Amino acid sequence: MGRTYEDKKVLVAEIKEQLSQTQMAIVIDYKGLTVAEITQLRNQLRPSGAKCKIAKNTLMKIAIDGDDSWQPMTELCKDSSAFLLLQDDIGGAIKAYQAFQKASKKTEIRGGVLEGRALSEADVKAIGDLPSKEELMGQIAGAINSVTTKVAVGIKEVPSSLARVLQAVADKENDAA
Repeated sequence: MGRTYEDKKVLVAEIKEQLSQTQMAIVIDYKGLTVAEITQLRNQLRPSGAKCKIAKNTLMKIAIDGDDSWQPMTELCKDSSAFLLLQDDIGGAIKAYQAFQKASKKTEIRGGVLEGRALSEADVKAIGDLPSKEELMGQIAGAINSVTTKVAVGIKEVPSSLARVLQAVADKENDAA
């Protein structure tokens, strides 16, 4: 039994709502995946705030019609498409998908859209290779910590050097007397 016109309107509105909260979308070819594997992919994506949406290409095209930031996705809507809608942790979501893809070997990235620009498969993988927000914050904290440590050691060294010089002068005067 097919979907009614009203069902399709609701689905298009739902897609539009999800896209309004999405930073990046990736289109994958999911041909050959079972329902259990799709559920597994969704479960792997959930911790990073991403969603896997499976919708007919026609409905997705209707949902993005008139929205310039998602327009490049129309080029990617062909055959059996699943849409990964990434919200917060883009790098983490891409890494989660890549781990799933490595295990299943049944999907492939067609491309993606970020800030109104079309991305190739290589672009999406490059974004996935970037360090996460937490890793970057850790690197910055480490760099700040090393600078403050060097400053503290330098400041501590000045009085120590001065004390050694004064001791050497005092020893020299004692030896001369």
